[in-house]
Order: sequence, then structure tokens, then C-alpha cells
Amino acid sequence: MAKKKLGYVELEWTCPNCGTRNPGPEQSCVNCGSPQPDDVQFEQAHREELLTDEAVKEKVEAGADIHCPYCGTRNLANAEVCAKCGGDLAEGLKRESGRVVGAFKTGPAITIPCPRCGVENPDTAKQCSQCGSSMQIEEEAARQSPPPEVKEPAKKRNPLVAVAIVALLIVVCGVVAVLILLSMRTEAVTGTVQDVEWQRVVVVEGLRLVEHRDWIDAIPSEAELGSCEEQVRTTSAEPEPNSVEVCGTPYTVDTGSGFGEVVQDCEYQVYEEYCTFSIMEWQDVDEVVLTGGDFEPVWPVPTLAEDERLGSRRNETFTIVYDTGDEVYVYTTSDLNLFQASQLGSEWNLNINTFGSIVSVER
Repeated sequence: MAKKKLGYVELEWTCPNCGTRNPGPEQSCVNCGSPQPDDVQFEQAHREELLTDEAVKEKVEAGADIHCPYCGTRNLANAEVCAKCGGDLAEGLKRESGRVVGAFKTGPAITIPCPRCGVENPDTAKQCSQCGSSMQIEEEAARQSPPPEVKEPAKKRNPLVAVAIVALLIVVCGVVAVLILLSMRTEAVTGTVQDVEWQRVVVVEGLRLVEHRDWIDAIPSEAELGSCEEQVRTTSAEPEPNSVEVCGTPYTVDTGSGFGEVVQDCEYQVYEEYCTFSIMEWQDVDEVVLTGGDFEPVWPVPTLAEDERLGSRRNETFTIVYDTGDEVYVYTTSDLNLFQASQLGSEWNLNINTFGSIVSVER
């Protein structure tokens, strides 16, 4: 996905000494004067507004700020010596950047009461206009000490239900096992071939007009084009002809300079025509069946029209009737050799399962 840059916002940092929320560019706490620690994390403001100042853009694009290795003072990214102690910044520690701070916070301006004196202040205020207290101290404390989670009481399960389910599963498994066992048990009896029959089937194919749907560039030239509509075929990270930009929720990324960059993950949905079309294709149009009661089965030879042909799909079935004296059994097979060997009056060993079906036959 491509990242779309929307602009920059001012971040904040919380003073570990007094709890005051300070503007991101400030190097020292505006309340107690304590220097900004090199490990403090920038955070989002209560409400973010995109900045239009070109100086902010230049500062952000210069890179993450550097903390002096000697006195810890935070310096601009392009500084070579510390602004406070004059130390060489070649070995200085650059602030981390690239961390996603959170979804872009926007909305109408509101006022909030000071946690100390109750005076209403703009939601972007860091200190109270009346008493000078930090507007974020109590909010930060609440964030670090979230309210206890209320857990719903666990639902009690009826043990009889579990026992009934287990018992049912045991019964079902037992029935399946018995059926398998019965089908495998066989009894050998002798049967005499009493009658035979064969059946052979061939498929007739005909050229017919068939409707399909596909992308416009994949439709054969000889096809008859129907209706078309534009649909999303692919997605791209870059703009393409006939594409529509689709972006996710904007979010703020820490640049390490006290400012955040607001970006969106975007992709481009490329639309193309998806059409119906008709084309002549070979389709199954008929089945021709031929039966007989001898031992020389033949394939049917149907009369074909000009736009018809014999299909490749064929099917043959051979039926043999055995008489054991007590019962008559019907056996169906596709084995031509077995069928032709089953001459009338010949005797065969029949393996009969518990359900009265022939499992196999032997001469």
C-alpha cells in the first residue's frame, strides 16, 4: 500500500517531574523547568489540528532530534554542536521515529474544566488560564490507573448435558462400527447363472450457443458480446488508468522531532469491464442407449446431424442374475471379461454379506 501524507501535527510529552503535558517542540517543562528526558515518549494531543507553517515542515523533514551525549539537551536534527554545552553531537543519540502514535484525532473544538479550579479552558490548552495548573495531570493519572475490569460471572454448565452428549457419541460410533462389521462379514453360497443383460450408453454432443462472463480482454474475438459493467479487477499501490483511490483511517506517526506526521494507507482499485458473451461450444445434447441379452455387447451408432458428434464419454453396465435354489441374486459389474465368462448355467461362488448383497463372485 502507498502512504498518503496529509500534514503534520504538534505532539506532546509529559514531564516526569510534575506531570505537566508539554508541547512537543519544548525542550524543557513549561511548568517546572525540568529538561525533557531522552527516553520520554511523544503522545497525541486531546485534539489534533494540521499545521500549515512551512518552518514546521522543514524541521520535520530534517529528521529526528538529537540528545547531547554530554548534557542530555535535545537539539535539532541538523545541529552539529549542542546548543547548551557546545559538545560535539556526532555521538549523540537520535530520538526514535516511525512509531504509530494513534488514529488522527479531529473534531469540533470544545472546552474542558481545569482539574484544579474548574475554569473552562480550550481543549488544546496545556495549562489553566486561571490558575496555571496543568490541564493533563489528572488525565494522565487516570490513564496510568485504569478502572478495574468488571468480569461477568462464569456461566455454570449442566454436567448432565455433557454426559448426554458423550453417551450419544458413543452410541453413534457403536452403530457405525456394527454396520461396517456386518458389511464385511460374508457367507459363501453357490449360484447358477440364470440370466444376463448388458447396457451401453454413448453421449451425443452438439454445437450450441453458450453464455459466459469474463473480462473484456479475455473474451474470444469470435464471441458475441453482451452487456458489460465495470468491476474491480486488481489493486495497485500507484495510480493507474481507470482507478479509484481507497484510503484507510488517517493516523499519526512520531517523527522524533516533537511533531507527528498524519498519513493514510491507500491503494488504488483498478476497474475494468466485466461482460457477458455468447459463443458456440460442444455440449451434451443426447444419450443413446443400447441393451441386449447376449454375450457380445456393441456400442450404439446414432445418426448424427451436421452440428453433432459422438462425445468421448461412454458408459457400460453388465448385469448377471444368479439362482442359488433358495434365493435369486442380481450382480452388476463393469468387467466385460467377467460378464462374458458368466455363461448361462455356469456355477459361481457368491460371497453374500449380512444385508443380502453380493460382495464378490468367483468361478
